[in-house]
Amino acid sequence: MMLTRRAILLAPALGLLSKSAEHSSNPPSPLPRTRILLGGDVMLSRYVGTRARRLHDPASPLRELAPLLSSASIAFVNLEAPFSDHGHPIEKGMVFRAEPEMVEALKVAGVSVVSTANNHARDCGAYGVDFTVDWLAKNGIAAAGTGHTAEAAHQGAVLARNGVRFGFLAYTYDQSNGNYKDRDDRIAMMDVPRMTKDVEEMRQRTDAVIVSMHAGVEYQAKPNAQQQSFAHAAIDAGAKVVVGAHPHVTQPVEPYKDGVIFYSLGNLVFDQFQRKETQHGLLADVYFAGPKLEHWSLIPVDILQSGPRVAPNAPRR
Repeated sequence: MMLTRRAILLAPALGLLSKSAEHSSNPPSPLPRTRILLGGDVMLSRYVGTRARRLHDPASPLRELAPLLSSASIAFVNLEAPFSDHGHPIEKGMVFRAEPEMVEALKVAGVSVVSTANNHARDCGAYGVDFTVDWLAKNGIAAAGTGHTAEAAHQGAVLARNGVRFGFLAYTYDQSNGNYKDRDDRIAMMDVPRMTKDVEEMRQRTDAVIVSMHAGVEYQAKPNAQQQSFAHAAIDAGAKVVVGAHPHVTQPVEPYKDGVIFYSLGNLVFDQFQRKETQHGLLADVYFAGPKLEHWSLIPVDILQSGPRVAPNAPRR
């Protein structure tokens, strides 16, 4: 039986493993099934990049998790650092820049779409916004949440799998990281009316819509009012899944109407070693039967030396 909304909100995320969007005794659907794995924050700069250079392996951050991520029809993460070929490698600080070769980490894991709408989107300036979108595209990875124009940022990304078109949209509560006072319209912000319009338009082009939101309070175990209202509005508009990032810790999951909200999956690739809770994350393992959300579960991951692996004794399907 599906857990109630209140029960989910009051339960810790790690206690929500293998809860179905529908009763597990339902007969299998004759429609084609599509598996989508959703991951949290992936930051390919700072110590993550330094370690990869030391190993002479830019794919190293996701190499151990690559077989699992690659097994999905679609793998999605939040890309927490822009790519740029300008400047020197970043080894410390809060302004990130991923070296272009670090895209190999996403490629080895079969990541097919990322959110680029987050508070670090402008860390490499206007040039970095454009370079990131182009570099991802050149390497066969779609981006949602930023673009060369404001319109492109709100169009999102569309991926077809098993005859079903999945649309991805992404939004952020902040785009400046404390470094800018102006606003770059090429980065999609968390504006409910605009997001609602985007979801409605995406539904005309696709069969199922997934919305990413970069929001919440860092290191807080519960979602705030902005996360809740935005996520509810996205599903009210027709999205099937809302996936959250930014808190760097896991937060609860909420089945809502005929969709599901993963408020925060925590970190996936990061060098935040100062807290235990930032060294554990979740993968959302989501199945669609045709365009219908059929089932979801959670796979815990541990972050070791900045790279993730499936947590020991984690439930496996």
